[in-house]
Amino acid sequence: MPSLYALLGVTQPFDPSSRFTTSWLLPPYVLAFVRLLLSLYAFVTIFFIFGWNGSHSNSLASRRSFSYFTVLTYWGLAFYFLVSGLHTFSYARHGTSWLQRWPRPLQAAHGIYYSTVVTYPILVTIVFWVILYSGPWFPVEFDAWHNISQHALNSFYCLFEILIPRTSPPPPFHVVCLVLILALYLALAYLTHATQGFYPYNFLDPGNGSGKTAGYILGILAAVLVIFGLVWLMLWLRRWLTEKVLGMGGKFSRRGARRFEDMEMRLGAGK
Repeated sequence: MPSLYALLGVTQPFDPSSRFTTSWLLPPYVLAFVRLLLSLYAFVTIFFIFGWNGSHSNSLASRRSFSYFTVLTYWGLAFYFLVSGLHTFSYARHGTSWLQRWPRPLQAAHGIYYSTVVTYPILVTIVFWVILYSGPWFPVEFDAWHNISQHALNSFYCLFEILIPRTSPPPPFHVVCLVLILALYLALAYLTHATQGFYPYNFLDPGNGSGKTAGYILGILAAVLVIFGLVWLMLWLRRWLTEKVLGMGGKFSRRGARRFEDMEMRLGAGK
């Protein structure tokens, strides 16, 4: 029976060819810069919203935002691109990333984190624009900007991580983790109602019909499973197209390239 680490894709050594911190298109320093720039935009967006709400007598909205899955996933994007950008910078400078030297539980957590980043934003975009948004278009420019940033550009962040780095498709077991996180959020949503008196999303209110609420929950569960499968396929196709068809193995740092060549030589000698 495979170990939990094996199911989570944590190999020894971890990420031997530095797929999390390299790209088939961008040099490592450029990849680090782009990731950090995207993180900066996300954090500026979050704190500008807080500042706007505070200056317009709406601080309650900022406090309540931590109960919304759409906002929590945007925080997740901001921190992921910060952490991955720093890992990429450490790889570019030293030839190995901090991630490759981290304890195995943190390596497993990073892999799951990546799976959330390439899955949840697509779910958020679909749910917001198909279910939550009912029009007309936002009359206040600020409302239009922050909703586009958090509910449309989030999928751009997601597509960047699918298409540009050399990451492999995640282990299938990660879908269990994604479903578990959604279940924990569902608990948070009902805890919010119990402690603060409101549902983050109206479709979670059983007062609208328990069958209807169950239908929404099961629909979102099904959507996550489908999105995970499609993302897995996109990652596999990108890796096959760039590496097998176009022969673009990756942009490595000098030290990282030597380390990768040494590893391939050792593997070749062992055959």
